[in-house]
Amino acid sequence: MGLTSKFDKLKILSSHDDVSSSTSKNKVNADETVNDTDDIDELDNEGQSILMGIIAQLRPGCDLSKITLPTFILEKKSMLERITNFFQIPSILLEANKTDDDLERFVLMLKWYLASFHIAPKAVKKPLNPVLGEIFACYWDNLPGENSAYYVSEQVSHHPPKSSFFYLVPELKIRVDGVVIPKSKFLGNSSAAIMEGWGHVTLGERGDEVYIMNQPNVYCRGILFGKLKTELGDHMYVKCPKTGFEADIDFKTKGFISGTYDAIEGVIKNTKTSEVLYNISGKWNEIIDIKNANTGEKKVLFDTSLATNIKPKVRPISEQWEYESRRLWEPTLKGLSKRDHELATEEKFKVENEQRIQAKKRAELGVEFHPRLFRAAKDLEQDIKDLEYVIYKDFDLNDSSETLTNSVLNIFPILPGQKLHDNFDMPGFKKQEQTD
Repeated sequence: MGLTSKFDKLKILSSHDDVSSSTSKNKVNADETVNDTDDIDELDNEGQSILMGIIAQLRPGCDLSKITLPTFILEKKSMLERITNFFQIPSILLEANKTDDDLERFVLMLKWYLASFHIAPKAVKKPLNPVLGEIFACYWDNLPGENSAYYVSEQVSHHPPKSSFFYLVPELKIRVDGVVIPKSKFLGNSSAAIMEGWGHVTLGERGDEVYIMNQPNVYCRGILFGKLKTELGDHMYVKCPKTGFEADIDFKTKGFISGTYDAIEGVIKNTKTSEVLYNISGKWNEIIDIKNANTGEKKVLFDTSLATNIKPKVRPISEQWEYESRRLWEPTLKGLSKRDHELATEEKFKVENEQRIQAKKRAELGVEFHPRLFRAAKDLEQDIKDLEYVIYKDFDLNDSSETLTNSVLNIFPILPGQKLHDNFDMPGFKKQEQTD
């Protein structure tokens, strides 16, 4: 069938066309009543597929990286908030932190990280692209052991998009710094989000032991024809330079003829001896197994069906700064919640157009944008160069939990009732210079 005939057929497609996600076991029709519209795979209001939304933008010589996906494929959260998925199963991280055996602790750190990837909408959705300078802050006051955690993030670059984040559990001296740099590529019938960027998890109670990790890439299949599916693909690494343990996990994508969706295979090895200690297998969104390479014993590392997620809490919208994620995107999110994609598209355009106006003004004035909460890593800070940006405030994990809590709450309003500081608009690097 040629493309022309495909286009003609698309015009008469009903709203019940089969559009599915590999992360969902049961298809949800657009007209069913569900608790979360992020779990609905649907077509736009004219009954057109994603294909028609993309084709409408194609012009001879156009840059495919500039293609805008229809709003019905958008998740109801910004990428800055999407990153908090990594912190919604804290019990495993806290268990790792209190585990004395180096290898057992590493296995638990890998388990914690792998456990987070299944947290996603059942439908094929992508988070909203944060605008430059956008901030998302949240907290957890209900972690196991009556512990609390705090998270702040900022969009530090727009081209290319870079989302920097900072997470802290003051009572247990756990710190996470990271940057997410998704680079989109169009691959014919697929699109890929190449997930550049790294995360550093520091366990202060373990002598500032650091775990360095990246993310698998994200593929969206079936953009032009076939069923719409998302897959995670390629290699993910978790490394601990102090102990020498390293995990190499291969997220496998399904082949055209053979293979299966969502499979992973990998190893945990001791880089000091090159010995393979464990083999990892299974499916990242179902059951992940671990096998002792020496004894052959195999057991379940993580069963996603048993997971309990602890979602973050945020200040009321009325208290939020105008460029905090939930306030900034509130009208757009309301449109998505009602599945009113005309409204969502209109409101999304308003936000993005304002960003274009601000970018033009900066260009005319010769003013460079600088993040408010993060600063660029310095040339001599080789251990954090891969993060590119770090939180502007210095944190000594040897300080008391009270001191650490006060420090993180002074970065940006996180808890209800907090107000912006007078120096909020000062660039992060200047705030850091003032504390030196």
